[in-house]
Amino acid sequence: MTYSLGIDGGSSAIKVAILEQTGGSGHDATHALLGQAQRRIRGRGFQDVVESAVGDALDQAGVRRDEIDYFATTGEAEGVEFRTGHFYSMTTHARGGLFLEPNARASMDIGALHGRVIKMDERGKVLGYRMTNQCASGSGQFLENISRYLGVTRDELGSLSKSGEAPEKVSGICAVLAETDVINMVSRGISTANILKGIHISMGQRCLKLVKSAKVTGIIAVTGGLAHDEGLIAAMEEISAESGFGFDLRVHEHSVYAGAIGAAIWGLFRHEKLAARGGLATA
Repeated sequence: MTYSLGIDGGSSAIKVAILEQTGGSGHDATHALLGQAQRRIRGRGFQDVVESAVGDALDQAGVRRDEIDYFATTGEAEGVEFRTGHFYSMTTHARGGLFLEPNARASMDIGALHGRVIKMDERGKVLGYRMTNQCASGSGQFLENISRYLGVTRDELGSLSKSGEAPEKVSGICAVLAETDVINMVSRGISTANILKGIHISMGQRCLKLVKSAKVTGIIAVTGGLAHDEGLIAAMEEISAESGFGFDLRVHEHSVYAGAIGAAIWGLFRHEKLAARGGLATA
């Protein structure tokens, strides 16, 4: 049995996934997800948060730390002291999205700081991508700031947004302007549900523009921290239906772990190659 542990370091959370190679080899290998864990950083020491998430994932998987053949990192986790190797996040989200949705030919990664669409082939090779610009109005961090101002928890965002019947238009150009819009809406007595739905529509429009720009069609695996924001997903599905885009957005229960899963899969691939050459795994 061969095990790999993937660590995806985001700006606000650490995600860990443990995979076992169950058959085949190379790009034709099959894998099983044994355990996963997520920890919010919240100003705590980075290494401490990583160790906590890794420990929980190992316990869930029923695998000892010394049984792991490859420790793979991605995102902002390059500083993990015990890593074996590091992988570019574009490739890990592509491969992780493909693992969760085998028929997908693109991953839509919506994280704390940016959104991006990654076009890929049937083996997870990146064929192209499009990313939001530096403005944060289409990001998870922006949404978290707004929800804090509105006094709404992360768990309430989706259901409240979906209940909005008259969404207010929010600036999709600049986070500062969007926040100003929200402050004005509150002063005008606009309901929280309609404010949130307006925000989700604005964010959804930006994400779907990336899909069109990347010339992606068919099934798209949604990954990243906002994959489970049901209000955002509903807004994108509504926009897609009204515009006739024909995108099929797929959210998996483990979508938030796509980067960590992809890192673990590439780690298994690299471990196999190095073992075949009689070499040692290095970063």
